[in-house]
Amino acid sequence: MFASQLFVPLSIPSPPKAWADIYISLGWIHNIIPAVGADYRLDIKTYALCLLAGIIAAVIVTSRRLTARGAEPGIVLDIAIPAVILGIIGARTYHVFTHYNDYFGPGKDPLTAFYVWQGGIAIFGSLLGGALGVYIGCRYTGIRFWSFADALAPGLILAQALGRFGNYFNHELYGQPTTLPWGLQIESTNAAFPVGLPAGTLFHPTFLYEIIWNLLVLTVLLLIERHYRLRWGKLIALYFIFYGIGRVWFESIRIDPSQVYLGLRSNVWGALFAILLGIVIFRVQSRRHPGLEPSVYRPGKEWSPSSSEVDSEETYSDSDDDNDAVQKPDKASKSGAATSGAVV
Repeated sequence: MFASQLFVPLSIPSPPKAWADIYISLGWIHNIIPAVGADYRLDIKTYALCLLAGIIAAVIVTSRRLTARGAEPGIVLDIAIPAVILGIIGARTYHVFTHYNDYFGPGKDPLTAFYVWQGGIAIFGSLLGGALGVYIGCRYTGIRFWSFADALAPGLILAQALGRFGNYFNHELYGQPTTLPWGLQIESTNAAFPVGLPAGTLFHPTFLYEIIWNLLVLTVLLLIERHYRLRWGKLIALYFIFYGIGRVWFESIRIDPSQVYLGLRSNVWGALFAILLGIVIFRVQSRRHPGLEPSVYRPGKEWSPSSSEVDSEETYSDSDDDNDAVQKPDKASKSGAATSGAVV
């Protein structure tokens, strides 16, 4: 306890609970639409803004990387839309499945399983649902699935780093008690505060650990790609491996409720599966595609700039046809004269 008290001044304070929500007054609309209450306000979750920032960052990074490899500018949006929608559905479904006691059973309202705005999404579920959305988008646009996945990998890990700030604002998903100087302060009135621990106990800031780990993984992925130019899904494979390794440890020190199978939390199993999946993808793709990737498009689906975008200093009008018709006889006669003279 003495060590904990000694390090409290250096600990990480949780933000005020009021920061978890941003309220925008819309009472002025009452003067235009009387049905809207004069005290109406829009409630925006800070957690949602963190997720949105991550999505935007991932789209921008992926778009630039894919365009640099020859893809049509802006085509990422055609793939991102189904990926985000199915990613959200997958994230919520995975969370509900791994926390079914919170939504089903005596005294529970199953409809709350659909209340995404109340929190509760899982990254591994978003990866599964998002992968399906990417596949659908790639089939529609003609982009190779693995080409898009490799272009996405750095942006994806960056998005996850930004999204983890939402857990900080929500005072959630922290780890076991700690006396380390960077321990996280959590109010004892928090519903997830462990029973029996004294107020002022510090906890591992697992959100911060994952942010730092994700940024390290981002750096490593970019460095490896620069030196080895990994294609055919090999970069996304390394993402699965590196992210899974970190997530195994983060999950092992978290204390929030979770389903346990064979002594391991469900998300630990998910992280182990991600590592295994990454190893399999890397080995299989290395054997199937040892050479360079010819294009980010599937054969026959290649994109090329429109001919109207080709630079040219020449101009053309309908009158050019008439001028050509008038000039052709002269050219022909000159040609004939020149030919006769040559014969003589």
